[in-house]
Amino acid sequence: MRVLIGCARSGVMARAFRAHGWEAWECDLLPTRDTENAQWHLTGDVLWFAENHYPFDLFICHPECRYLSVSGLHWNTRRPERAQETEKAIQFFIQCACLAIRHKVLENPVGIMSTRWRKPDQIVQPYQFGDDASKATCLWLENMPKLVADPAQRVPGRIVNGRERWANQTDSGQNRLGPSDTRSEQRAQTYPGIARAMAEQYTEAFV
Repeated sequence: MRVLIGCARSGVMARAFRAHGWEAWECDLLPTRDTENAQWHLTGDVLWFAENHYPFDLFICHPECRYLSVSGLHWNTRRPERAQETEKAIQFFIQCACLAIRHKVLENPVGIMSTRWRKPDQIVQPYQFGDDASKATCLWLENMPKLVADPAQRVPGRIVNGRERWANQTDSGQNRLGPSDTRSEQRAQTYPGIARAMAEQYTEAFV
C-alpha cells in the first residue's frame, strides 16, 4: 500500500506508516528534515507528484495553515495584502481535496476552511493520543474512518483556575512559543501520537 503525505518534511507520519508496512512518501516544497530517511522524500509540488509519481492508495495532506487558521486570520485586517495569500491557500486546499485519489485525509487547525469549504468530519487533540499538548486538529475525511481515541492514552492537563492546560500552553491557554522565524513551522509539526493512531487505524481500514 502506498501513502503520500503532503506538505510535510519531519518524517513523523511517514515513519509511523512504514512501521506498519506501507510505502510511505513525504512531499514538500522544501527538503526533508528527516535526513536518515531522505530517500522517502519528494521535493516539489505535491499536486504534481500526487498525479504523476505513483498510484497512491491514500493521500494525507497538511496544507500550509499560516493563512487559513484562526490564529493567523486576524492579521488579515492589519495587513490587507495577506488576504490574497489566504485566497491562494484556500484554492490549494481545495485542489488537494479534489485530487483523484479515492482515500484522502486533510488536516488543518480550526480556521476558514470550515466556512469556505465544509466543516471537518472530526476534531482531535494530541492529548487524546498520548502527547502532553493541546492543539485542536481538524480532519476532513474522504472514504476514511474517524480516529478512535483510547481513553487510557489521554494525558491529563494541569488544572489552572478550574481549566486544563497542557505542556505547550501558558496558564492563560496561549501557545508557549514566542515570535520567531520558525514558530509557524514548529506549531505545524505533527504530534507522534496522532501519527501512530493514523498509521494503526488506517492500516486496519485497508485490511
